[in-house]
This record gives sequence, C-alpha cells and structure tokens, in this order.
Amino acid sequence: MTWQPFTQHTLDTAPPAARGTLEATERRMGYLPAAVGLLAESPQLLDGFLRLSALFETTSLDPLAREVVVMTMATRNACHLCVAMHTKKLTALAAAPELVEALRAGQPLPDARLEAVRQFTLRALATAGAVPQEELRAFLDHGHTPRQALEVVLGIGTYTLSTLANRLTGAPLDEPLAPYAWEPQP
Repeated sequence: MTWQPFTQHTLDTAPPAARGTLEATERRMGYLPAAVGLLAESPQLLDGFLRLSALFETTSLDPLAREVVVMTMATRNACHLCVAMHTKKLTALAAAPELVEALRAGQPLPDARLEAVRQFTLRALATAGAVPQEELRAFLDHGHTPRQALEVVLGIGTYTLSTLANRLTGAPLDEPLAPYAWEPQP
C-alpha cells in the first residue's frame, strides 16, 4: 500500500469551513467526487478553485475555447482526472470527435480558431506570459480579443491549481468518469 498523507473527506470528516462546499457539490452532482473530498483538506484551496472555475465559465471565451484551455492544461500537466472530466464536458457540448481526440492527444486541432487558443495557451506557459507580439497577433488574427488573451491566463491559473492539486493528492477517477478515462502518453 502506498503512503497517502491526504484524507478523502466526507461531509462528516471535512474541516468545518469546507462542509458547506461539500454539501453543495454533492447536491449539484448527485455524489461527492473523490477529488473534492481530497481538496477539502484545504478549504481555501477548494473554495478558491471553485470560485475561479465559476469565474472562468463567465468569460467571453466560448465554451469550446474554454475547454481547449482546460484540456491543454490537463494534458500538459498529466491530470488524468481533469482530462476525463472535461472529455465528458466536451461530449455534452457535442464537440466533434476529432477535436476531442486531438485535445486528449495534445495534438494540433482540426479547427484553426481553436488551435490558435491551444497554441496561445502553450506559448503563455512556455514564456511565463511574455508571449512574443507576433504570437499574440496570431491569436488575435483568429478572431480573439485582447480581453480573451487575459481570460486564457485566468484559465491557465485556474487549471494549474486543480491539475497540480489533483496530482499531489492522487485523486482517483470517480465511477461516472470511467468511460472517459485517460492515461498520459509516455
């Protein structure tokens, strides 16, 4: 058995500051995801991620563009849980299977506008935000706005938080996500 310093909390064992969040999550999803139980160890981290995630969902990026940012972060950071969860979300959005496959493989996307989002996300990460002007211009030339460039940064921050925390805690894949399981490529 592997040593595990993190507790997968329940409504009964969670720190008091996390209990309301766990109750709301369980009501909304119909079950308490293991990752949420693990992140409850730090009520601030859990609350911060959920707030940032909700803010990211209100950005001017369309739903598929947001999912491109999330999946780019998830595959880059090898978060099997995030890839499965957002594959499920892409399926609910009726995303083209070719798009989903390319995102899961970390490969160029068949849609040039969405590929510009993926490339911009990767360049923002590779340059710690110092994206060369010509690469920012390429993002903008695909119909994106300066506001959306900043919104990509919000998505990067949000999903850096979740992917790293999920990996640190060893968050397992919940049964409802099993059909969307993913393993990183060697």
